Amino acid sequence: MKIYSIYDAEFKPYGQVLEGYDTKQLCQAMLKIDLPQEGTAYEPGIDSLEATGIYPVFRDRAYGGMPVQLGMCWGHNTKLNCLEYHRDSEVNVGTHDFVLLLAKQDQIEGGVLDTALVKAFRVPAGVPVEVYATSLHYAPCHVDAEAGFRVAVVLPKGTNTAKPDFAPAGEEDRWMTARNKWLLAHPESSEAKSGAHIGLKGENIDIA
Repeated sequence: MKIYSIYDAEFKPYGQVLEGYDTKQLCQAMLKIDLPQEGTAYEPGIDSLEATGIYPVFRDRAYGGMPVQLGMCWGHNTKLNCLEYHRDSEVNVGTHDFVLLLAKQDQIEGGVLDTALVKAFRVPAGVPVEVYATSLHYAPCHVDAEAGFRVAVVLPKGTNTAKPDFAPAGEEDRWMTARNKWLLAHPESSEAKSGAHIGLKGENIDIA
C-alpha cells in the first residue's frame, strides 16, 4: 500500500496541516504516559494534556472558541479494523511519526465502504493535522513497532463519551457507538464481534 505524506496533494480532500502551533510541551506530556503492552488505549480527555499551554490555543484557534477536550490514543497498531466519523474536525499530534488510514464519508454506499478506497498518510512527529469531519478515520498506525504511537486527539467536548439514549429513526442512527461517533466496522474486528455495524468490505488493511 502506498503511504502518502500529509504534504502531498492527495491529502487535500481529507484534511490540512495546522501552522503556528507549538506542540513541544504537549508531546513531552504525552511521553510521560506509559504505552499499553499490546493493543491500543484511548481517553477523550486527559488532565495532564489539558494542563499544557496549547489546550486553550487549540480551543480558540482550531475550534473558534468552542469547548474542546484534549485526550490521546496510544499503543501499537498496524490494522484498519474500523472507520469512524464525527460531525466536527479532529486534530491530531503525535510524539513520533504515525500513519492515518482515511476514506471519505461520501464513498459510503448503502451503509458500506470498500476498503480499496482507503488511503494511507504519514504524519511527522509534532506536526498538528486537522482531519476534516467528512474524513473517515480510526486508530493511528505506528511506524516504529518498539516506539508504538502516542497521538493527541482534540475534539469538541463530549465526543466519544456515553452514547445518547434514543430510538433509531434512520439507518445512520444504528452506526452510532458513542456521542458524536458513527462507526463502520470490518467483519474481522473486535468491534464487529461486539455488535457494531459491519460497514467495511474487502481487505482489513494491515500496513505491516
